[in-house]
Amino acid sequence: MMAIKISAAIITFNEERNIHRCLSSLDFVDEIIVVDSLSSDKTCEIAKEMGAKVIEQKFLGHIAQKQLALEHCTHEWVISLDADEEVSQELRASLLELISKGDFTYDAYALNRISYHLGRWIKHGGWYPDRKIRFFNKQKAHWGGYNPHDKVIVNGNVGRLKGDLKHYVFKDLRHNIDTNNSYSSIMAEDMYRQGVKFSYAKLLLKPFGKFFEVYVYKRGFLDGMPGFIIAVGASYSMFLKFAKLWELQKVLHRNDAPDKK
Repeated sequence: MMAIKISAAIITFNEERNIHRCLSSLDFVDEIIVVDSLSSDKTCEIAKEMGAKVIEQKFLGHIAQKQLALEHCTHEWVISLDADEEVSQELRASLLELISKGDFTYDAYALNRISYHLGRWIKHGGWYPDRKIRFFNKQKAHWGGYNPHDKVIVNGNVGRLKGDLKHYVFKDLRHNIDTNNSYSSIMAEDMYRQGVKFSYAKLLLKPFGKFFEVYVYKRGFLDGMPGFIIAVGASYSMFLKFAKLWELQKVLHRNDAPDKK
């Protein structure tokens, strides 16, 4: 039986603190493609030193950037990682076993992802198992979803693999807050383009609903203080999304000129 060759696809931007760990966990693949969004640090240098093929491309959006990385992969089967992710030893063993058999039952495989934040692995609040399709036949899959929440769309059957994909999601709380701020802007702009109308009810109720979902219903309280901080952050991010939609519709893009004083 001919050995199955594997490509790895990664997008990066100023990831010098993460990229070495990520690429080290991919020592079993045959090709690594890195699409970099014009980093100003040593991301590209480190990736090249570790044998990756680096393509520099101004950021096109999460979906388009990941699809570009996928299109540069020369092998049929692809594992896609973010630069702040790492293949665990158990997941590595599952992948190697599957690859060695060479008889894939499914067209894609979902992996459990566990995130490290505020000094611990977060196991509740909707953060785990956080299943992601990351290993797939590129002839049967493409990147879709909506920015910044991209996902792999599969035209076929999806299986699961044992082992976690480790996610070092934020370097600190400030990074978490900055990301929530950035993502809420992207989501508000996406809603604005789709013609979603601002609602005071959603602005007031959605943040409370999100806190209850994360902290109570999905048992975020079991993660201690980090779980509480995550729930508050998720609630505030929801508030920002609708507040920014209001700003887009009522302030920044209104047709009437401001009153003269």
